Amino acid sequence: MNIESHYQAHNDDKEISKPDFIDGQKLKELVEAGLVWLKTNQQTVNSLNVFPVPDGDTGTNMLLTMQAAYQEIANSGERNIGKMAHAIAQGALMGARGNSGVILSQLWRGFARALDNYETMDAELFVKALVEARNTAYKGVVRPVEGTILTVAKDIARVAEESLANHVTELKRILENAVLGADESVRHTPELLPVLKQAGVVDAGGKGLFFLMEGMLRYLNHLPLETPVTVVQPLSTMQLSETMESIEPGQDFEVVIDFQPNGPLDLEKFYQDLSLMGTSIQVGEGEGIYRMHIHVPTEKRYSPIDYTMSLGTITKVSIENLIAQMQKQEEKKESKLQLAPVEPGQIAVVAVSPGHGISRIFASLGVSAIVEGGQTMNPSTQEILNAFENLPTDRVVILPNNKNIVLAAQAAVTMTVKKVAVVPSTSVPQGLSAILRLNPDGDFDWVVSEMNEALKEVETGEITIATRSVQINGVEVHEGEVIALHNGNLVCAADNLASACLCLLEKANTAERERITLFYGENVSKAEINAIVDQIREKYPNHEIELHEGGQPHYQFIIAIE
Repeated sequence: MNIESHYQAHNDDKEISKPDFIDGQKLKELVEAGLVWLKTNQQTVNSLNVFPVPDGDTGTNMLLTMQAAYQEIANSGERNIGKMAHAIAQGALMGARGNSGVILSQLWRGFARALDNYETMDAELFVKALVEARNTAYKGVVRPVEGTILTVAKDIARVAEESLANHVTELKRILENAVLGADESVRHTPELLPVLKQAGVVDAGGKGLFFLMEGMLRYLNHLPLETPVTVVQPLSTMQLSETMESIEPGQDFEVVIDFQPNGPLDLEKFYQDLSLMGTSIQVGEGEGIYRMHIHVPTEKRYSPIDYTMSLGTITKVSIENLIAQMQKQEEKKESKLQLAPVEPGQIAVVAVSPGHGISRIFASLGVSAIVEGGQTMNPSTQEILNAFENLPTDRVVILPNNKNIVLAAQAAVTMTVKKVAVVPSTSVPQGLSAILRLNPDGDFDWVVSEMNEALKEVETGEITIATRSVQINGVEVHEGEVIALHNGNLVCAADNLASACLCLLEKANTAERERITLFYGENVSKAEINAIVDQIREKYPNHEIELHEGGQPHYQFIIAIE
């Protein structure tokens, strides 16, 4: 059954076609439903990564943004829909993570703006709110790109307006048409954005917005919200490290099981049975092997193993104590950095850092506040705001050091009375190049200008492992190969780290440069690091070569070429 007939099957249900207006409490119910359905399909959205790199995080960012939005209203008894919508928008803005999360918060901001001073919302006002949501989101992006979440928002508004023009006056009918429009728009995104077509995926942000709205419609149609439509994903796209982002009470152990089923696996029943044991369920499949991931309370830590054994042959089991992992993370956070002191009137710099080693380097260069984050763990607007709001100066520069954090940093600027500038560094090497231009006592605008200029003086390389097979930019990549990105563009695929690093350096015209700085990640051995550095020294004997512990996850090396 296609999505259109799926919803039309419920059209004769008169009970769920009413009411023709909703208040703040009904909006709260719909937001919760959209949140649950987005969470159910979080990993499906995460898997829609353009490049085959292990940092698909759009689903996580949108989910955490919506969780913050719902937390703002969770205990609210407000019935005025205008006030409720503004609370949702405020929560989404403060919790916004990543570009998709910030744009989602802007959609809610526009939606709320249209509902000012209204007690309830009817179909006509609903359409007006969708239109204003679209307008606000587009205005919030300096250079809107079609084929993204913005396009899907635009098509949702268009379909809603057409419905009203065709005398559709029931809220649920308009929502139904909007969901159908969102689905069609998402499927069309590769035609508008060539890189999506190359990668063979649809836009992740647009898909997340679709799931959010579809969850609201499923709630009105009394359809389940806990079982995803697409419940199995390639093994290579399973981002198990991301499940540490939102550990819920009672999730004491993480269990991961690889198994070969005795026969065809009933995925719907598999999910339903697992949901009785725990949460954060993921299922991946590749070459006949299934991988199941779940978080469970202590007393049920062996239940998934016993259950899976009844379905087939287990080939591998991993059980991790989540409480111990969280405590270890907290201990790492509590090891204080020696951050640069700042006096009233001086310029303070806030830097986003993906690893403890990189944080130490930023601190040694004069950064006054560090925000943990990077690939797969984009910080929220609130976290960035908190980093500088209590500093004893009203002059602040933010270095996002990741292209997916720039919008959240810019959103934080709108939330303060301090003079704050975002220097849009999209990588750690750019951020380090910028901080070298800091003069704490200098003219603010001059320092910001110098930092912006410094971004152009460094080339960035990143080395990681391909999560799927794909051909992009003329580079053929096979799952499991080492890949290299130069200034964010895929340029090389190789069968080992050393070859990928040397290929990257050649593509970046390193022979014309003077310095190579390597920051190694948490998942590469010292022996491998030393062997690679020796090969680089042999290839570039006249270059200054530095090696530092970066401590970043997922990326074996981040490389600065100057």
